[in-house]
Amino acid sequence: MFASNAKAEEILRTAIDAVQQGGEDLFETLDALEAPIYVTDAEGLITHYNQACIGFAGRLPTVGEDRWCVTWKLYTDQGAALPHDQCPMAVAIRKKIPVRGDLAVAERPDGTRVNFMPFPTPLLGEDGTLVGAVNMLVDVTDIREIAQLWAEAHRCRRLAAGAGDRKTAEDINRLAMEYDARAAQLADEAGHALSIRRG
Repeated sequence: MFASNAKAEEILRTAIDAVQQGGEDLFETLDALEAPIYVTDAEGLITHYNQACIGFAGRLPTVGEDRWCVTWKLYTDQGAALPHDQCPMAVAIRKKIPVRGDLAVAERPDGTRVNFMPFPTPLLGEDGTLVGAVNMLVDVTDIREIAQLWAEAHRCRRLAAGAGDRKTAEDINRLAMEYDARAAQLADEAGHALSIRRG
């Protein structure tokens, strides 16, 4: 996970440069990057992916058969099914524009899910013709969980402030401290340099 979008864009730029230069070391370059990155042709068919994609998707993508994304199933940030042909990569390819700021949920074949932010970027030839696209998938599951825990802690403190008796206020404040401790533990484990405000 990356501390900032700037770091993510830097990694994506390295991948794009490698794809545009081509060559025999493309797979090696993509595998050396710390994020799941894959490449498609102009029709959205997967042509390359790095090893990080396998762990992220929980499956082995099929080059030349999988289209739009390396994931098994997709959902919107709100939990509705998201057909692959409507995912951010499909939109980026169809409109020939980078898509930024979207959030989605990938489901692996084993049923586990991961919240992520995609960075689909079309690759255009000198004449503006679409030649393919590169996408990077950034796991934001921990960040979202940490933010939710801090929000719960904040709500508990508000409730405690309005509690009618001291014992109830202490119990609710203790719960707030548990939420804060779990959020801090997750942030520590993930090594995130979070800038999420704690309310």
